[in-house]
Amino acid sequence: MTETEYGIALLDQESAEYWTLNPTAALVLQTLLDGHGPERAAEILTARYDGADTGEVGEDVRRIIGELRSAGLLIP
Repeated sequence: MTETEYGIALLDQESAEYWTLNPTAALVLQTLLDGHGPERAAEILTARYDGADTGEVGEDVRRIIGELRSAGLLIP
């Protein structure tokens, strides 16, 4: 995993597959890797984007986590 100006890039060295995550998805992943749950990621995003709807942000976080799991980047 490495940070880029557009978020982060992830590389699976065994399969040579790579993914790029935008800043929002990168923040969600980093929050989870830091040992926090989806709720904390939603709190951070809501605070970062003034005026963001907490419910919508929570849904976005759940969607991002689902996509990360589907890609095999998170284990359920």
